[in-house]
Amino acid sequence: MTTDFSSNNWGKNSSPHNIILNGRWFTVFTSILILSVSGGTYLFGLYSQHVKSSLGYDQTTLNLLSFFKDVGANVGIIAGLINEVCPPWVVLLIGSVMNFSGYIYLWLAVNGDELVKPHVWQMCLCLMIGANSQTFTNTGALVTCVKNFPESRGIVIGLLKGFVGLSGAIITQLFHAIYGNNAKSLVLLIAWLPPFVCCSLLKHVRVMRGICRQENEVKIFYQLLYISLSLAGFLLMITIFQSRVAFSLVEYRVSSCIMLILLFAPIVIVIREELKLGKGRKQVLDDSFPLKGLEQGKVPSRNQGKGVLWYKNVFKPPERGEDYTILQALLSIDMLILFITTIFGAGGTLTAIDNIGQIGKALGYPNTSIATFTSLVSIWGYLGRVVSGFVSEIFLTKYKVPRPLMLTFVLLLSCFGHILIAMGIPSVLDIALAILGFCFGAMAPLIFSIISELFGLKHYATLLNFGGAASPIGAYVFNVRLVGHFYDKEALKQMEALGLYMKPGDHLTCIGIECYRSSFLIIAAASFVGCIVSYILVLRTRKFYKGDIYKKFREQA
Repeated sequence: MTTDFSSNNWGKNSSPHNIILNGRWFTVFTSILILSVSGGTYLFGLYSQHVKSSLGYDQTTLNLLSFFKDVGANVGIIAGLINEVCPPWVVLLIGSVMNFSGYIYLWLAVNGDELVKPHVWQMCLCLMIGANSQTFTNTGALVTCVKNFPESRGIVIGLLKGFVGLSGAIITQLFHAIYGNNAKSLVLLIAWLPPFVCCSLLKHVRVMRGICRQENEVKIFYQLLYISLSLAGFLLMITIFQSRVAFSLVEYRVSSCIMLILLFAPIVIVIREELKLGKGRKQVLDDSFPLKGLEQGKVPSRNQGKGVLWYKNVFKPPERGEDYTILQALLSIDMLILFITTIFGAGGTLTAIDNIGQIGKALGYPNTSIATFTSLVSIWGYLGRVVSGFVSEIFLTKYKVPRPLMLTFVLLLSCFGHILIAMGIPSVLDIALAILGFCFGAMAPLIFSIISELFGLKHYATLLNFGGAASPIGAYVFNVRLVGHFYDKEALKQMEALGLYMKPGDHLTCIGIECYRSSFLIIAAASFVGCIVSYILVLRTRKFYKGDIYKKFREQA
């Protein structure tokens, strides 16, 4: 394969307009916008109470819906496989269609004719389809940016996943600005806003070839980080202020305009860098096919181009850091350890986040405080993502600290968050949720970066989504079988103590920390087990991380 860098071809796209729109930094910017409204799944705790009361569900049924939502949001194997053979815009378009289809059905179900009550399996299916769109968005945008910036993958993942974390707070602000306090319209906004943004920008998300690392690449990412920190700080400030002062519709719209200015601020940096690059550099776009054997001009590894059948050498993987086949990676001990770690770690934090609304109700918090908790968890999730992405990259490149070790520390910190919830002290609930939001956000960049470092980038789109499939398994065990069971059991006990009995159509309500104490103590113990399993991966990979894991990308460039 040859790449044509002739001046004639370059001249066709050398206008400032084309230089900006066809650059890889503009791809980062469009990915930021797409991902910043992709987190509808994180708002389940905000609208779940409305679903529960409208359809007359008990807590176990509601947690079953939450489980299928988590399955959809984390099992993106289909998105990864499609990304192997199709360009990113196809993946993003499919995700947009799924998002609208799933959430518009959910909105119609909870706001439609009460005489036509949907079956539970129908609600589970529509939630899973709507939430699964997030895996298509993540795959199409995040994987593309990682391939465009392979030597800054930890930073890229941390930054982009950070905006995913902020998306819950961003959507909440836009919801209040558009619909006021009409809670029934939140699901409607989640149904149409992400597809609208994605379809408007998807043609600019593309993989670049023939690119070397810029000398100031990390510096530019830090500038984008500072803007995102400003946005997160504003959202934190305005969320706290709104919890104490009742905002009018006009005030919501003013605050949303300020938020949008900060969200679009990276375009200034993008235009500056693309115009600068356009003067001294030529880039060739590949907007028709994904990278195959020559990603970023790389030399084929020993497993490529040999005509080896797909089932050969399954149990003879290459060295860590080389391009594994999908089966080699999935059947490796390292992937098994990561899978178990994610089940125990991410499954527990995901359970806590999904139950924010019910935990707040059990402890006597008003709806405004619960909405504040949801936004704060989103913001702390953002901080976890950017801190783990940037800090782990610094520690790895400068001090050779293995990324799995930082994952181990995050899991240990999450144990304290679960214990604080189990204590049931109202004044520390916000601290517990902040810890768990930070830990949940920090896990994703670390796990996704570790997968790319251990198993290579050739099949990263698929392997990324296999790794993410572990968290809904933990969420099912902890959320449905554990938390939901204990909640309903305690609620029935409280009803019997009052001389009341469950009637058809009634939904169970539990009051007090007894609803959650036992289950979150068990989750804390499970998270500690995940911490120990993660440390095993540290011991297995410490020699690999002591080397220069980015050396081959510099040589190929």
